[in-house]
Amino acid sequence: MTKVITISREFGSGGRQIGYQLAERLGIPFYDKELIKMASEDIEIEEHIFEMYDNAFMEKEEVEYTPFSHTYEVPMSDQIFIAQSRVIRRLAQHGPCVIVGRCADMVLKDEQCLNLFFYANLKKRVHRLLQLERLSEEEGKKMEKRVREIDQKRKDYYQYYTGNEWGKPQNYHLCFDSQKAGMEACIDAAIAYMAHL
Repeated sequence: MTKVITISREFGSGGRQIGYQLAERLGIPFYDKELIKMASEDIEIEEHIFEMYDNAFMEKEEVEYTPFSHTYEVPMSDQIFIAQSRVIRRLAQHGPCVIVGRCADMVLKDEQCLNLFFYANLKKRVHRLLQLERLSEEEGKKMEKRVREIDQKRKDYYQYYTGNEWGKPQNYHLCFDSQKAGMEACIDAAIAYMAHL
């Protein structure tokens, strides 16, 4: 069996949920937010501070560093990425698992992985999120704005740390329209594909 399955996803596509169910079906560990706790312990920083920097990646101010400045150091967002990457590599060494986001597909590019990308029609993603968060259809415009912003942050983060294009089919083994055939069909297809690796 493939050692690690990495999940990249558009916001609201259900990729995280599919990853969780895939891990359950295969009987292997699932990692998403747990990576934050593990990485924060690695660099001995409080988890809520670590998460704040992790979430605010693209909102950081541009700071000019000079060799003579006391701030000439590795930015916190880069330290966080390095810590998360170390944790991801360590988990991959322990055995099969599912890892969501955090550029895991590129962090583990030299490992035996199955890299999955999940996407869906914007309207369907907005509708799904409104249902999940029990919001009215009137909140649709706000939700659509949020979906676009989070997708852009994921795209920028991936580009910044990997130099590759987020969502580009050539960067993944399988890409799924998660709304077309449904989540169960995506899981079945991923397992069927793994049987031939």
